[in-house]
Amino acid sequence: MLDTFRAAMAASAGGLPAAELVPQRLAEAAAQVLPVAGVGLSLYFATGRRLPLGASDPVAASAERLQFTVGEGPCLSAHAEQRALVADEAELAERWPVFTAELVARTPVRGVIALPLEDGLAEVGVLDLYVVPPHRVGELSVSDALVVTREVTRVFQEANGPGRPGGPAWLDSPAAQRRSLVWQAMGFVNVSLRVDSPEALALLRAYAYGRGTDVDDVAAAVLDRSLPVDALLAEADAP
Repeated sequence: MLDTFRAAMAASAGGLPAAELVPQRLAEAAAQVLPVAGVGLSLYFATGRRLPLGASDPVAASAERLQFTVGEGPCLSAHAEQRALVADEAELAERWPVFTAELVARTPVRGVIALPLEDGLAEVGVLDLYVVPPHRVGELSVSDALVVTREVTRVFQEANGPGRPGGPAWLDSPAAQRRSLVWQAMGFVNVSLRVDSPEALALLRAYAYGRGTDVDDVAAAVLDRSLPVDALLAEADAP
């Protein structure tokens, strides 16, 4: 498994050579060697602030944004509980009903495996594996998943060593840049509506959920002034 994963990483180097795309390469390689449909890699850099770094495909990226939008899901719980979580569709619906309803409506994903990274990244990083029928979460070998998780941790740590001006390369990844708009929009809402950061994020989430979109898109609309901040309050007050 380790050799296969390393070969997949090496094969992707030509098409995704930039340092900020290492997380995407890791996600794509993991999706190639494990019996899953998609993979995402994310970090938490502060309470409630989940930063997606890379995804193997648009469906995996969408599943991550859904969890962040509704504020619940196996990947968030795996980070909070610091343990691996494996959930088929029935368990997803039982533990995270709001997320599951959105997931089923908007993606083909019906199973999720969330694996915290290891070593120094154990408390901040999560590898998310998404399963699409006819495959099932039970088909995944735990030992294979752990091998991949350890290698993802090792490569990610090496790729983000000290000495880079402006911070780690992954801060420039497309997924991270997209999510950074949320933090900017939260600040704008803070000032405009005189609310604290948790309430600002709650307003953005409520608007996104009510309109069937995701927080990242709502944040972009707030920042380019196409969405007035007063509309966030109106959505939150709607019956």
